[in-house]
Amino acid sequence: MSFSEMAALAFLLLMLYSFLGWCGEMVYCSLGQRKLCEKRGFLNGPICPIYGHGALLVLLVLDGGCENPAATFFFGALLTSAVEYFTSFVMEKLFHMRWWDYSEIRFNLNGRVCLRNSALFGAACVVLCHGLGPRMTALTVYLVEERNGTLMAGALFLLYGADVVLSVRSAVQIGSRLEKLHLIHEELAQKLERLGAEQQKAVEIQRARLEEALHSARLGVEERREEAIHAIQSRLEPLGSEFSHRLEAARAEAQQRMRAVCEKPDMFEQRLLSSFPSMRSLRHGEALENLREYMENR
Repeated sequence: MSFSEMAALAFLLLMLYSFLGWCGEMVYCSLGQRKLCEKRGFLNGPICPIYGHGALLVLLVLDGGCENPAATFFFGALLTSAVEYFTSFVMEKLFHMRWWDYSEIRFNLNGRVCLRNSALFGAACVVLCHGLGPRMTALTVYLVEERNGTLMAGALFLLYGADVVLSVRSAVQIGSRLEKLHLIHEELAQKLERLGAEQQKAVEIQRARLEEALHSARLGVEERREEAIHAIQSRLEPLGSEFSHRLEAARAEAQQRMRAVCEKPDMFEQRLLSSFPSMRSLRHGEALENLREYMENR
């Protein structure tokens, strides 16, 4: 078998196990929710490459599986959990997002992997190595050698590459959108703080004038007392109304800008947010919640 055929074989196996892993996750999540769940996975197509890479790693490292299925279970669970942990760590560093989090599940490691999923991975490795794997490898070899599977692998590779580009672009756009929402929120907080300080200063000035008027009255200038108090009170009432209007205007402007940011997500961004319901932003968690809430209400 030539190098191109070997590469085609490896890629087709990657796609095959990625598809089977995606199907398994869809079934698992749908059973847990007791309804058909949203499409899972980082990519738009019906594949989860993390399962494909995990399957190939297990087949390669365990040389097709251990003689004892219990050993296959143990080492398979260990290898696939390492793949999941590494993938979670790398994606978090790249996009500043925690895409999945098992912190609420017992026996987890930093929320990236958990014993329950590791056990399921181990069981899947037993099925893979002692049942499914040899058949899938034989089928893929047949496709490559007899049915020109190299062309099939090339076409799938182009689709896969385009999907990766689209999905990474969507993740980057979501991060940029969250950054904009965070900046708008920060600007609003600063503006409200500044208006509050201005209002406090204006009130203190008027209060000082009132105290001065009262002091003048105590010094015997009684005829000025009522006039000064009335004048200062007439200034305080519209002063509070003016600042309230400015505060509401600042909030309305910020909300309008936030709506403009939230209204732009394309179908790929919306799909990505739906595929990871437990995803959280490490930098702008509140902005992500606002984006999700707006999309759900819309």
